[in-house]
Amino acid sequence: MTSILLVDDHPVVREGLRGMLTAEPDLVVCGEADSGAAAVALAEETRPDVILMDLRMPGGDGVTAIEQILACVPTTRIVVVTTFETDTDILRAVAAGATGYLLKDFLSTELTAAVRAAARGETVLAPAVVERLAHRLRRPSLPTLSARETQVLAYVATGMTNTDIGRELHITEATVKTHLIRAFAKLEVSDRTAAVTKAMALGILPR
Repeated sequence: MTSILLVDDHPVVREGLRGMLTAEPDLVVCGEADSGAAAVALAEETRPDVILMDLRMPGGDGVTAIEQILACVPTTRIVVVTTFETDTDILRAVAAGATGYLLKDFLSTELTAAVRAAARGETVLAPAVVERLAHRLRRPSLPTLSARETQVLAYVATGMTNTDIGRELHITEATVKTHLIRAFAKLEVSDRTAAVTKAMALGILPR
């Protein structure tokens, strides 16, 4: 038997997943959680073979939960099941240790096959996700912004001025300008709006 933990903040989604899985004689749902924190606690308690994990839930995202679960239950296999397929979401989940990434438009046969494959240690990716990753690998390498440059640009995206950003980060306005100038150079743009637009298009900042 393959034991499965369901993690999603929507009861209807969990009910649908449970219905598809429990119809199979070799699959059993050992628990359900509606948040990342609950998932971590339940994973440590039940030690499931596979976890089906949503990425965006109240009280913390799924990526953080993935990291925490694998730190205490490294043998479990985590498959992301979500409606989101942005490059940032996919790469963050895979980097955190997820062995699969499915979109919520699958057939029941595709879901059960994915769970069995994950339990065997195989990587499971939806076709749309494979295409996005392939496209990312085919295009030129992305500019690499420092953590502080990214942070400053994220504040710019919210409409904050350099003065506001400096106050928020406890740095001088001149230092904020320096970070922006470096970010502009790396992104090959000349103004704040273009920098934010390009960073979002490249997946450096969320849309």
